[in-house]
Amino acid sequence: MQLSEPNYGQAEGLRLQNNANAVKVIAVTGGKGGVGKTTIAANLAVGLAQRGRRVMLMDADLGMANLDVMLGLQPRHNLAQVFAGQCSLEDVILEGPAGISFIPAASGELELARIGEQQVAGLIAAFDVLPRAPEVLILDTAAGLSTSVVRFAQAAQEVLVVLCDEPASMTDAYALIKVLNRQHGIKRFRVVTNLGRRAGHGADLFEKFSRVATRFLDVALDHAGSIPFDEYLLRSVQQQSPVLQTFPGAWSSLALKKLAERADKWAVQVTDRGSLEFFLNRSFSLCEEGVGQ
Repeated sequence: MQLSEPNYGQAEGLRLQNNANAVKVIAVTGGKGGVGKTTIAANLAVGLAQRGRRVMLMDADLGMANLDVMLGLQPRHNLAQVFAGQCSLEDVILEGPAGISFIPAASGELELARIGEQQVAGLIAAFDVLPRAPEVLILDTAAGLSTSVVRFAQAAQEVLVVLCDEPASMTDAYALIKVLNRQHGIKRFRVVTNLGRRAGHGADLFEKFSRVATRFLDVALDHAGSIPFDEYLLRSVQQQSPVLQTFPGAWSSLALKKLAERADKWAVQVTDRGSLEFFLNRSFSLCEEGVGQ
């Protein structure tokens, strides 16, 4: 018996079309520096690309960028030059490892964090004319509670908080989630535990953190994965290459592959938040509103 094609109504058809064209936006963040946030963002991008996704990785630490260094790339241009009208967005985009598209920011350019409305409009228009939109946009945010971290997290569909077993990491991650929850209405967070020293360490750390956070905050936390402490991961950072490519059989690589597999299954919300234009409009307009100041 041959099955007939389902007869979707107009609204359902538009919903499916929007979902097919939606961009999954993941903000990778952490309460403090030194927890491995940038390493996880870079390897998550590579892991998703290895699964056949079109991935764009953006250095969202607008004033203190270093993701290009970690990837061993030498950008000729950056976002500061785009905003200054010195080059186009296409001129900035580089091809990174595993074929990902990479957008570098700038280091030591504090004005980049204070971009104006016209510059934002120009960037949005530039994204609209890119030849191929990504399926996944990964944002490597700054650490802490700066204005840019808040606006990128609020605009993204998924907020991935990197946590390690240090008191400062725990308290700062809690403070970050508290602000995003109580002041900006974000209720769901993914948490990846990093630098675990023994089997089960990451799961134990997540349970400990989750008990406190869910007791005092109206949030739902999901343990996205645990990345073990691994000398091969440290060596890959020194070699300026993602561990997924440099040492694909390392314990950390296997854990990062699992993280990418889980992230690949996160459903894209069928709302305007799936639109790349909405993401840019929302995130940068928050800068004009002075969020977090």
